[in-house]
Amino acid sequence: MSTTTTDTNAPAEGRVGEGPRGLGPLGWLRWAWRILTSMRTALILLFLLAVGAIPGSILPQNVVSVDEVTAYTRENPELASWLDRFHLFDVFSSPWYAAIYLLLFVSLAGCVIPRALVHARAVRARPVPTPRNLGRMPYAARFGTDAAPETVLAEARRVLKRYRVEGYDDSVSAETGYLREAGNVLFHLALLGLLVALAAGSFFGYRGNMLLVEGDGFANTLPSYDAIYPGHWTDMDGIAPFTIHLDDFEATFIEDGNLRGQAASYVADITYTEEPGGPELTHRLEVNHPLSVSGAQVYLLGHGYAPEFVVRDADGGVAFDQAVPFLYRDTAGFVSDGVVKAPDVGEEDEQLGFVGVFLPSAAETPDGELTSSFPGAVNPRVTLEGYRGDLGMREPQSVYQLRTQGMESVGSSPVMEIGDVWELPDGAGSIEFAGYKEYISLQVNRDGARLPALITAATAVGGLLLTLFIRPRRVWVRAVRGADGRTRVELAGLGKTEAAGDNAEFHEITTELAGRLRNESDDNPQNPSDTRSDR
Repeated sequence: MSTTTTDTNAPAEGRVGEGPRGLGPLGWLRWAWRILTSMRTALILLFLLAVGAIPGSILPQNVVSVDEVTAYTRENPELASWLDRFHLFDVFSSPWYAAIYLLLFVSLAGCVIPRALVHARAVRARPVPTPRNLGRMPYAARFGTDAAPETVLAEARRVLKRYRVEGYDDSVSAETGYLREAGNVLFHLALLGLLVALAAGSFFGYRGNMLLVEGDGFANTLPSYDAIYPGHWTDMDGIAPFTIHLDDFEATFIEDGNLRGQAASYVADITYTEEPGGPELTHRLEVNHPLSVSGAQVYLLGHGYAPEFVVRDADGGVAFDQAVPFLYRDTAGFVSDGVVKAPDVGEEDEQLGFVGVFLPSAAETPDGELTSSFPGAVNPRVTLEGYRGDLGMREPQSVYQLRTQGMESVGSSPVMEIGDVWELPDGAGSIEFAGYKEYISLQVNRDGARLPALITAATAVGGLLLTLFIRPRRVWVRAVRGADGRTRVELAGLGKTEAAGDNAEFHEITTELAGRLRNESDDNPQNPSDTRSDR
């Protein structure tokens, strides 16, 4: 006769009639939530957020300077096309950066809020009961006294006045340093607040960029911007109607030494009004010294040159007369590229266009090439490539590009000084290099969450300081009447950090308590060298 036994501890999938048991949808959701709200995940997301910001600090960004993005695209057309596909010219408004940002917010909220509730309960809870064996603590000391146990514990409370003390049967338990965890919680809550403030500024604010040539003005309306980035919930019909006029701009550069050519200062003198018909006010605009007007901040980002040209038709009539902003290739010599379009010269097939290069301080390289040796306008020169034909002005196009397809080349100009005139072949007209002006690039930033962001950032720093400098400690004092009638006092201390001063503090508490009890016996407190410490 055979006996069959059943293993009740066998896996479920091995039992007859039962299929495999999985987590199920709810179980998977709980697992995903635990993973997302873990501190490790929050740190990983914070690291990814920092890594994702690197392209935004290396590559030019549309939100900062459309001109630099345009210049980069012109110099690296194939690479720029791929970078644009991954939103690397708009990193901080890209979908992938927003996804990391949102996941980080959810992760921090799911991690910090429960932790804050746990800490709130811990603050209201009693200090932990006194351990049975105090000799196992990192710091432990013993001494005897003729004082009664009740007197010892009463004096211990007075010595531990900076601690939160709770009495138990024959001992007292004391804790301090709750602000350390409070600072930790405060830091993470402030970080959450900072994320909310930054998101609110992005949703309800706007940023805009424009170029302003000396002598020109700007009205805070949508058509006046070269590029505008409104928040998703921003009412652009209600933006402040201020105006700005650029009276004068001066850029100075270091002329000697190893730093020759680097910018020393950018100063723009502007006149502005906060509303149409309002009083005219003046302001000196400098880098990192923005203009605050009607709740918006106007920042000076950079500058460039705008050569002035006069284009005449075949009959000598003026068809074009204005300064044209040229975009610089680099800041070492400010060699700048630009386009002059004169659609009013004649018929569509007779229109004139020019691709120009402006050299603020023209000089020849050892190879005989023309370049600019200094960013300041010491020896300004211009070279032009001329084209005749239909400019295609009926279609939208960039003011910094000339569509030469279908146009006839009329040749290259000589190197032109201020006042020089290039007479075009076949009596097509002429172009004069009449001088130059300077322009500035501005950014208007409207962010109502700046003050909340500042407050939460300062709060985060304060919480971090509490976390770094507060040391949580626990002290226990037990007093028990011995067989000889004297009271044996045991004191133990536990520091929750690796601070070197914990044992010294605990020994001071022991010494002070013993001194208060005025122990006259030979059984004095142990010396610091005899005090046991596992640290």
